[in-house]
This record gives sequence, C-alpha cells and structure tokens, in this order.
Amino acid sequence: MYFISYKIKSMYKNSYPAYLSYCALSLTSLSGIALADDDIKIEQNNSSHTEVIVITGSRQASDLLSFAGNVDRISTEDIDIVSAVHPSDILNRATGVHIQTNNGMESLPSMRSPVLTGPGAAGAFLFLEDGIATRSAGFANNNGLSELNLAQASEIEVIRGPASAVYGSNAVHGVINVLTKAPSDEGDVSLLFGPNERVQLQGTLGREMDQQGVSGNFQVIDEEGYRDDSGFTSFKVNGRHDYEEGVDKISTLISGFVLDQDTAGFISSGDNGSDCYSSDYADGNLYQDRNAMEKNCDDDAYRKWSSLRIATNWQRLLSAKTHFSITPYFRVNQMEFRQHYLPSKAIEENSHYSVGVTSNYYWQLEANLALVMGIDAEWTEGELTQTQQKPDTFSFGKARQQGTHYDYEVEASTIAPYIQADWQVNDILKFTGSIRFDATEYRYNNLIADGTTKADGSSCVNNSGEATPCLYLRPSDSDDHFNNTSTKLGFNYQFADDTALFGAWSQGFRAPQTTDLYRLQNQQVVGEIDSEEISSTEIGVRGVTDKFHYEAVIYTMTKNNVFFRDASGLNVTDGKTSHQGLELGVNYDFTENINLAINYSYGEHEYEFDRPSSGVVKGNEIDTAPKNLANTRLRWLPTTNTTLELEWLHMGDYFLDPANEHKYKGHNLWQLRGAVQINRHVNLFARIENLTDEKYASRADYAFGSYRFFGGQPRAIHFGVSANF
Repeated sequence: MYFISYKIKSMYKNSYPAYLSYCALSLTSLSGIALADDDIKIEQNNSSHTEVIVITGSRQASDLLSFAGNVDRISTEDIDIVSAVHPSDILNRATGVHIQTNNGMESLPSMRSPVLTGPGAAGAFLFLEDGIATRSAGFANNNGLSELNLAQASEIEVIRGPASAVYGSNAVHGVINVLTKAPSDEGDVSLLFGPNERVQLQGTLGREMDQQGVSGNFQVIDEEGYRDDSGFTSFKVNGRHDYEEGVDKISTLISGFVLDQDTAGFISSGDNGSDCYSSDYADGNLYQDRNAMEKNCDDDAYRKWSSLRIATNWQRLLSAKTHFSITPYFRVNQMEFRQHYLPSKAIEENSHYSVGVTSNYYWQLEANLALVMGIDAEWTEGELTQTQQKPDTFSFGKARQQGTHYDYEVEASTIAPYIQADWQVNDILKFTGSIRFDATEYRYNNLIADGTTKADGSSCVNNSGEATPCLYLRPSDSDDHFNNTSTKLGFNYQFADDTALFGAWSQGFRAPQTTDLYRLQNQQVVGEIDSEEISSTEIGVRGVTDKFHYEAVIYTMTKNNVFFRDASGLNVTDGKTSHQGLELGVNYDFTENINLAINYSYGEHEYEFDRPSSGVVKGNEIDTAPKNLANTRLRWLPTTNTTLELEWLHMGDYFLDPANEHKYKGHNLWQLRGAVQINRHVNLFARIENLTDEKYASRADYAFGSYRFFGGQPRAIHFGVSANF
C-alpha cells in the first residue's frame, strides 16, 4: 500500500474552489494499481514529503504540511468503503467529531463541543457543499447534515473550532465541507441491503467531451426503522457540469434532497401511563431493555423536508499574478414536522429561499506575499408557522392555546467583505492572517396579533376560567441589525521536510437565529439577545510522509453570549462556557497490505456562569459532553482484490444534566467491513455493525425527573453489490 498524488493539470493552482483546478488527493491504494485517464497525471512522490492538498481552511488550495491550523480529510477510499446511510457512519471517523444518531435521518453534531441540542444548537456548526453553505445563516437546523450526499462525495474536509474569519456566521465550533466529484467517463451503481428492511440504491453516470464534462448521481434509501412506525425514505441527487476554455473555467452544481420520515422520540424511564414504560431495568440502564427501546411513544410524529441548491463557479486567470473567482448561488428549503418533544405537540412549517454570491480576488504581490480579498453577499426570505391541534391546556402556570402560536416572515440580508494575507517569511516560516466583517439585517413581519394573546387577540384562560397570558410571545414588527468582526492569525514553522509546527488564534460568531429572536415565551424580553462569540487558541504539530500522516493539537476556547434553555423552558442569552482539549490523528501504513488509523480526542467543556434553578454552577461539566472519544481502524488487504477493515468506536461517559447528578457510562462499538472484487466491473461488499451486540444508547438525556434514551441498533448485517462501467 502506498500514497499517490492525483494532480489535475491546470493553470489555476490558487483559485477556489480548488478541487476543480488543482485537486490533489492523497489516497491509500486498495490494490496497489493506479488507473489513469487522459486528464489525470499520476505521480508517486518518492521524497519524504507527500503533497496533500486541502481547501476548506482558507478558501484556497493549500499544502497540508504548510497549513496554519487543524484540518481533517476523509478520503474517497474511506467514503467508498463505508457507503454511509447516516452522517455518523462516515463523519465519526474524523478526529474530534461525534455525530449522535437519533431517529431516521436525524442527528446532532459535536466538534470541540458538547452534543448541542435545543434552540442554541442551530447555527453552532457550518455545513458546506463545495464551499457554499447549505442553509442561510439565520435559518439553521440541528439536523442539517441530512441534506448532504456524504456517501457519494469526492472528499470531506473538517475544520474543528471557529472559522468565521473565512466563512462568517455559524462557523463557531466547526466546519464540514463536502467536495463533489468532478465529471468523468466512469459510472457506477450499487445496491445495499441492511437491517429493518433497509434498501440503499445509488449510482453515478458521467461524460467528458473536449472542454467540458457532465455528471449526475443519485441516492435512494428506504427503511422501516429499528423502532415501531419509524420508517423513512430519502432521495438525494447531484448534477454537475464543468467547462474550460482558455483562461476561463466554469462549474455548475445542482443538488436536491427529499425526506419523508415517521419520527420516534425518547423512551422515558418515567411512567407515562402507556406501554412505552418499562420497570425491568434501573432507570439509568433503561436503554438495555431492547423491547422498550423498540417502541415508539410518538406514533403521530413526522418530518417532511425538501431542499434544492444551484451554484455556478466562474474562475478567470487575469495574469501570472492575479485571478478571480465568483460563485452566484440559489437555494430553497422547506420543512414540516411535529414538535413531539414539546407538550403542545404543535406542527411547525418553515421555509426559506436565498440568492447570494461569494467572490475572491487573488493577488501575488511579491514572491513571498499573497492577498485574497472579496465580498460575500446574500439575501433570504423565510417564514415560519407553528400550530397546535390539541385543545387549549393550562399546566404549571403555562397556557398553550389551540390554533396558531406563531406566523411570521423574515427578510434577511448579509454583506461581508474580507481579506486574507499569506507571508512566507523564509523557507520554513509562514504567517497568515484573515479579517472579515459581517453586517446582518433581519426585517421581521408578524402576521398575527402581537404579544401573548391568541392569534385573534383574545386571551388564554387558566383552569378556573380566568383570563391569563398565553405562553407564546410574538414580538411586534422590527428591523434588527447585527455587526460582527472575525479575525484569524496563524503561523506554520516547517522544521523538517515532513514535519511542521502550527498555531492559530481565531474568532467565531453566530448571529442570532430568527427563531431565537422571534419565537419567544411570555417571561422573556424582546430584543435582549446578541451574537454568540467564541475565541480560540490552538497549537499543533503535523507530519506528512508517504507512509505516515499524523496531527496532534491542543486547544482552548471561550464562548460568550451562549444561548441556553433553562429548566423552566426559558432562554438564557448571556451564558458563558469554556472548552479545552487534546486531539490526535494518526494514519500509518505498516506494510503495503496493512494500515492503521487512530483518531482520539480529550475535551473538557464547562459552564462559566450560574443558573441555580437549572442546576448550572460555574465549573460544572456541560451535559452530553464526553471527555474521551476514539475511533481506531485496522485495514488489511489479504489479496489484491480483497479488503477487510475492523473499526472500534469508543464513547466515554458523560453527564446527562447541568447539575452533574446523572450520568451515562459510555460504550464501545465494533464494526467489521469487507469487500471482494469479483472482476474488473463487479464488487461485493458487506459490513457488520455492533459486532459484539452491545446494548447502548445512541443518545442519552435526563429531564423532567426521568432518564430518556434512544436505544442503539443491535448487531446488524449489511451486504451489497456494486458495478462500475
């Protein structure tokens, strides 16, 4: 097994998106045989430094060894061998990343953070496709990873920690950028069968023609669900057209997503009067009761979701020292779901559509000094309604009315100029700096009665029939502005041909989500929320050779204006948290046939404020924040057409509540994967998830006096066949 570099011949070495113009993929060969076509030059680097190109950290093609900051790459080979159904299947292979699988296609991410939930979680992470955000910044969704076609990506790049100086709002705890495949004459189709009547069909077809190429790929997943009445069907499609003529290169990407899901929520240890309760296990071990974990206590819950994105990137070489890139884009996103996790069980319908543009101008001022500057702009129109079908209720001092709770529209606009500089001081030392200013404006229009009445202006009533304010507070129309400046300063010191020391100080921010601002409760104050802000310092060492890649990083971060939901269901807007830890990633080829990959992270995530009514005490660990995460993979190629991989995933223990009184003990999972190439066109593959049949919780929580769990999938066998042509 050896590392090779695939380098597309191009004049555009420094343009963005660089995967189109200078795409170097460091891959571990499955068979030791490299296949080339007319457009790709294959080089085996015999020196100690193997060139690996990354894009996401700076919006420019960068040699990994000289990059000033952390970055993780999930290669084409890893993507192909996993054939992911859920985001966690592939993303949990990255250092410091944990994606917690809930029900169906729902998931919650963490990167240098706890597993964030509730209103404050939306917008803590930025998800990109070829460098363009999949959702508008003020309209994020906790389950946003579901939209991305991870199983058919060319590569996935991960930046841990803030990156707002490059990408703006929402790049607080991390960035995930999915890079799509360039068109080629090669095609493929695969069919996967799995547990719970799961069927996954996906394929790719392309054509290259002189100066242009076109390709399309699709993925369909249909599954009945591990739990009762929890099936889903998802459909993803991508189409891409590339064109190159002289000094111009144009690439257009169209992406679509549709999800139809029956949703299942938590199983609680509290007796709720239904058959979704079990007393056979201690409350804290309820997840070990598989009969209970297979039940669905929310059989009327559902989620319907669709999205469409179109982006065209135009690159032009102006001179030997200058070039520019501009990417106009359009997106539309629609969702409807039942809020089964709230007492009202209301139905939320939300949508937004955006038009925007990203741009950059590259200028090589001197041999050792380069600037990148540009302006990003976006306009979005969104709307949200929340409607309760249940009759009026009054409990614990809260009146929840039948009918419409919220009905509003928001026009949002953002304009963000930025500039980046790279200064190569000498052969071994480089400094980099970025600064970006984001001006965000929300124009909010409430379409029903203002305040805490019913939609028609009438009052709610308590159990005695007396008039009382309704729970839901609707602000009056407003025009709100948020201005944020983000900076990054970094260095890279290459003290050997294959080893570098790097460090960075960076800032991140999250402008308030529109739901944070305009979907309030009657004890909250209108207009008191501000942008979340985070500052980070990291230092690390990285090595890149033809057989051995490693990266070790230590970091510390402080976040202010944290959005926190307290025990009374009210939003705290001035919280503060701290985050520090260690991350280690290693990839080593023992021989041409044996490879070992180790990803480990240790993190401490703590509250830095007090909220006694919710059990929050300064110094307490944040709930759902495991200190230890590990993913280790041993890959063996017993023959040139056979691959085996054994994967170990470790989840450390973590507290389930802010008071640190209840804990989940963690778990260890083993996965086994194998593939056999029958001939040059047909490949058989299989995997066994949860090899040891561990009883575990994919998500654990404690609230309202009860433990709450999503039970983990028992041992499951997947098998499939793929063909290329």
